[in-house]
Amino acid sequence: METCSTIILASQSSRRRYLMKQAGIEFRVIPSRCEEHIDPALSPADCVAQLALQKASDIASLHPDAWVIGADTIVVIDGTILGKPSSKAEAKTMLRRLSGRTHQVLTGFALVNQAGERTIGRTVSTDVLFKPLSDDEIAWYIGTDEPFDKAGAYALQGIGAFMIKAVHGSYTNVIGLPICELIETLAHEGLIRFSHIP
Repeated sequence: METCSTIILASQSSRRRYLMKQAGIEFRVIPSRCEEHIDPALSPADCVAQLALQKASDIASLHPDAWVIGADTIVVIDGTILGKPSSKAEAKTMLRRLSGRTHQVLTGFALVNQAGERTIGRTVSTDVLFKPLSDDEIAWYIGTDEPFDKAGAYALQGIGAFMIKAVHGSYTNVIGLPICELIETLAHEGLIRFSHIP
């Protein structure tokens, strides 16, 4: 894969950096300074799309010739967004709510090129089924401290994998970036190409 333009990831997420590097995309990292604020008036899909666009636009204003990628991931159950828990009690409440049920993970990503006045956005949804969790399992998992910087209080790619019974849709979307859809978008815009070397 050949990267044909300057690409900036406007995120400090180590998971998103890992996924993009693993996919072979060349990029720089300049984290957005935007505060993440969930607007309760918006639908979950519109909310995550708006947050992704805000992050990309923030950095694109400083680097107008680059293509800037912003992304945001949320966990949704019964139409309610579960953010990052701020306490053990909140993490416990979230995990109890997810226990034995299917929820959705939504990631919105936006590409912004300010000089070319180009903005592209996509939102990808994945269904995730949790196994029924005992109180001991929940307490043990919270004790690992993994839930506290994760939307929905869990990490699919971490210790939290023991709770996941099934994933329907993009696996990498649940980690924080739908790589298949991102590469499709980058290729469609001519920002990457697949060069065959004989």
